[in-house]
Amino acid sequence: MECVVYEERSGRSETVECGLEDEACRTALKRLHGLDDGEFGWIRLVDPDESELVQLAEELGLHPLAVEDAVQAHQRPKRERFDDVLAVAIKTLWYVEDETAVETGEMMMFVGPRYVLTVRHGAIDPTAEAARRLDADATMLRFGPLSVLHAVLDVVVDAYSDAAGKVRNALNRLEDQVFSSSRVDHTEGIYSLKREVREFRDAVQPLVPVLNGLLSGPGEERHAPKAEPYFRDVADHLHRTDTEVRTLDELLNSVLDAQQARVGTWQNDDMRRISAWAAIFAIPTMVAGVYGMNFEHMPELGWTYGYPLAVGLMALASGTLYRAFRRNGWL
Repeated sequence: MECVVYEERSGRSETVECGLEDEACRTALKRLHGLDDGEFGWIRLVDPDESELVQLAEELGLHPLAVEDAVQAHQRPKRERFDDVLAVAIKTLWYVEDETAVETGEMMMFVGPRYVLTVRHGAIDPTAEAARRLDADATMLRFGPLSVLHAVLDVVVDAYSDAAGKVRNALNRLEDQVFSSSRVDHTEGIYSLKREVREFRDAVQPLVPVLNGLLSGPGEERHAPKAEPYFRDVADHLHRTDTEVRTLDELLNSVLDAQQARVGTWQNDDMRRISAWAAIFAIPTMVAGVYGMNFEHMPELGWTYGYPLAVGLMALASGTLYRAFRRNGWL
């Protein structure tokens, strides 16, 4: 566990890293209950087990349902109010270019009057960058615990935007491959990227009403007026990313349709070639079949030039068909 105590006016911070059973940890938690109006604490947990969260919830007075949500770590982005504590669930997201995959994690944030508790599940840690931004711009601390909520949301939404750009690049490469001259079926790659975009949408779209609700919810859930412009800026970035993800999903549908159309065209070309060659070979087969019936009385059967004439007829007819098919693009 990491506990940071901020002073809103001076911007100074004090960090304590410890386990929940350590004396330093218990001291830091007790201190949270006695913080002045100009101070607030930020507690950061990574993949805690249920017993740790229950113990911490008792110290902070968190609602049991809030603890349950934080332990399960399979929540849709949402916000809930538990007395004077605002709970916000968000999904972290990053793009792995080597695997052309979107990976997701989860974070639960509890914003109380004098503290913020963040519970993270997943490999990516947005709290580190959020803490760096708060240290770099101490003026944001004047919003108290809301400054942490804003900083984390800002980092997560920026990560969404970065991932959307990388997915767009992957889609552009896929489009170039689909419309290249090579006859390679990219349907599997398109479906794979489409699944990743769907996972992307599951993270981004539910967060849009969460942010909108933070800005336009009931009076007790709204932020201080001076903080709202900062949250509106995050909401604007999120809306743009949401639009981008929707566009990517629609483009993937178009690319998939184009790929299926190309596959159909390839199959038609193959069938035309097969039909053309079948027609070419049908003429010598027919002539050979007629003269292979071995009837005693047949035209030209006893003629010296009968065989060369039959072979020449087959070659001439086959060559004429071949030339006609080539001229029409069938071969």
